[in-house]
Amino acid sequence: MKSSPFCFFIGLEINYLSAMIPADVLLKGYSIGYFPMADEDGSISWYSPDPRAIIPISERNIPRSTKQLLRKEKFSIEIDNRFEDVMRGCAGREETWISEEIIQSYVELHKLGYAHSVEAVDSTGLVGGLYGVALGAAFFGESMFSKRSGGSKVALAFLIRHLLVQGFTLLDTQYTTPHLEMFGAIEIPKAKYVHLLEEAIGRKTKFV
Repeated sequence: MKSSPFCFFIGLEINYLSAMIPADVLLKGYSIGYFPMADEDGSISWYSPDPRAIIPISERNIPRSTKQLLRKEKFSIEIDNRFEDVMRGCAGREETWISEEIIQSYVELHKLGYAHSVEAVDSTGLVGGLYGVALGAAFFGESMFSKRSGGSKVALAFLIRHLLVQGFTLLDTQYTTPHLEMFGAIEIPKAKYVHLLEEAIGRKTKFV
C-alpha cells in the first residue's frame, strides 16, 4: 500500500494490490487533473504535471502528410470495437506504465462508457490506434501504438476531427513528444489547464 498526493487530496486510500482501480476514483482523478501510471514494481502513482500538454482541437493541426494518408484509405478507422486490444498494443513495449491492473481498470471504464479507442485496421487486422477517457467536452489521451507505418497518425487525425465535430474543447495529451508536436501539441501552465478542464467538464457532449 502506498499513498499519493491525489489519494490524500480526495481522502481515499486505494488498495494497490486489488485487480482494478475503482471507476469512481479514476473519474474523480481526471476531473481534477490527475491520471494514474504503474511504476516498475506494479504500484500505482498519480500525476498532474506542470506544465501540461494539450493539442488544440483544430483541423489545421493535422499534418498534410497524414491528411494525404487518410485520403488514400489504406486504413479503415473504427471506434470502440477493439478497446482492450488497443490497450495491449500500447502496452506491448519493453518499458511500459500500462500494467495489467491499468488494463483491467480502463476496460471496466470502457464498459461504463467513459473510456474509448480509435482503431486503425487493414486486411491483416488491428495495426494501430489510441485510447483515452472522455468526460464532458474533455478527452484525455492516454497512449497510442502502431504496428504499421502511419497507423497511430491516422488514428490521432481521426480523433481530432471527431472531437471537433462532437463539440469537444479540450484534448489533453499529458506530456509532449516529437510525434505529438507534429499535431500541434503545446505545453501550458497547470493553472491554465485547470481552467480549461473545469470549463470542458461542465459542458455536455458525447464521444459516440
